[in-house]
Amino acid sequence: MAVKKIFSVIGEDERQRGAARYLESLGYPVVGASEVYRADYILLPLPLDPDREALAHILEAARPGALALGGKISPQVYAQARQAGVEILDYYDREELVVLNVVPTAEGCLEILMRELAVTLWESPILILGYGRVAQGVAQRLAALGARVTVAARSPAARALARSRGLEAVSMEALPGALGENLAVVNTIPALILTEDRLEEMKPDCLVVDLASKPGGVDLEAAARQGVRTIQALSLPARCAPETAGRLVAQTVLTMLEEKGEEVL
Repeated sequence: MAVKKIFSVIGEDERQRGAARYLESLGYPVVGASEVYRADYILLPLPLDPDREALAHILEAARPGALALGGKISPQVYAQARQAGVEILDYYDREELVVLNVVPTAEGCLEILMRELAVTLWESPILILGYGRVAQGVAQRLAALGARVTVAARSPAARALARSRGLEAVSMEALPGALGENLAVVNTIPALILTEDRLEEMKPDCLVVDLASKPGGVDLEAAARQGVRTIQALSLPARCAPETAGRLVAQTVLTMLEEKGEEVL
């Protein structure tokens, strides 16, 4: 009977623990950073910080032929892997993981809105900035709960798609007139959108939830001066649904290994 390959799961956040538990449920031996020298595969975190868990030392300790997999790998990390002689792959380049990660992200956003707003989402006017995957996932769920959703997007095609799904849609040029009508604004655009002058147009009790990756889309200093409640909601899958998020990462990694011709049992 063939022996299953060994995974070393690096990182102590709940998503990594969830991934480790899922791999163990399939019968894979899982070890930590201290036993990385035993591993056939090294499962690194998302996002992959080059200083996290003393990454260079972990890669240097890997046995020859080991394969590392991480999420959102930077050029610095690729350089560290090359120096250590370890092949490294980015599992966040995989479309299926990006698509499925929308689910816990959107659910986490709704949890924040329901916790922080003093009213129901039903009949609440909510503005979503951008209409990519995450924005679509949030908008769909808000609309299903009866929220009055407006999408602000640059692309006419994106606005048309939002309208086809029963949502209101405005161009970014029309944003100034739309901001003051909403109880909450959800930003998904990774660029400065909510500048000081735009923040001034919001209702005093408006809540901003920023889902965009750093530096985000909100002038945080201006928001603080004006008393606009702003929540930077980064890495929601790991924070709100770590077991699901870890399972999705592990499933993606197993698919990548199978496609690479590895003997994934």
